[in-house]
Amino acid sequence: MQKKIEAVFETIIFASRWIQAPLYAGLIVGGILYAYKFTVELIHLVIHADEITESQMLLGVLTLVDITMVANLLVMVIIGGYSTFVSKMNIDSHEDKPEWLQKIDAGTLKVKLAASLVGVSGIHLLHIFINIKNQNKEDVMWQVIIHFVFLISTIMLAYSDKLLQKKH
Repeated sequence: MQKKIEAVFETIIFASRWIQAPLYAGLIVGGILYAYKFTVELIHLVIHADEITESQMLLGVLTLVDITMVANLLVMVIIGGYSTFVSKMNIDSHEDKPEWLQKIDAGTLKVKLAASLVGVSGIHLLHIFINIKNQNKEDVMWQVIIHFVFLISTIMLAYSDKLLQKKH
């Protein structure tokens, strides 16, 4: 009887991974919203291309890059997280299967996400540096510190993942 209860409980625990599926669906909606924001910004840049300064154009293009990087981050989380934590995806024969998906595990996913966050943070810093005259110096200092912490954290995460990979 105890073995049967244990087997049922383990089945429930294993099935609980599907609780995450709606979370990934929500991230897909977030990606759609980012695509909408990208389109709005792009249309704005196209319509006003003759009227805006070069630095305003650069800031607009950096916004497009930033949105794209966040969208890439979402795709990594959605595909990598779902296939790592919920269910394997049956896309082995699909010609567009991302190459990185074959080598992904929880540690690799964390490192990729951290590196993407460093990239997004770097784009935000570049945004600030282009418009530095209008920035509060203390705010800039804190954003540089935060970026540096992201960078060091990513390096340490990648190094610890490399050490763990060697053990296996």
